[in-house]
Amino acid sequence: MSISLGGTLLEACVLAVVSRGDAYGYSLTQSIKTLTDISESTLYPVLRRLQKEGFLTTYDSSFNGRNRRFYKITDEGRQKLSQHIGEWNTYKNNLDKIFSGGDINE
Repeated sequence: MSISLGGTLLEACVLAVVSRGDAYGYSLTQSIKTLTDISESTLYPVLRRLQKEGFLTTYDSSFNGRNRRFYKITDEGRQKLSQHIGEWNTYKNNLDKIFSGGDINE
């Protein structure tokens, strides 16, 4: 089954990956690609938005003579991730009710 990640879910996934350790764009793309087919051209606008909103910061580091831009989660980003996780758990529980034939009005 192939499920497309919407903007909010993609944002949550990026924050989750970066919360495990600083990462540069290509490595983030490769991590997210294990979940869904995503291109760097899709990911970079999300990274810029998360940075603009104060959920990520960046710093540059040299690697084999080339510059890499690393992304680091901020305290606000950790709070946002926690919010996403809470919303995801509610959403997932509701889907589980639908898929299992349970009462969705409980």
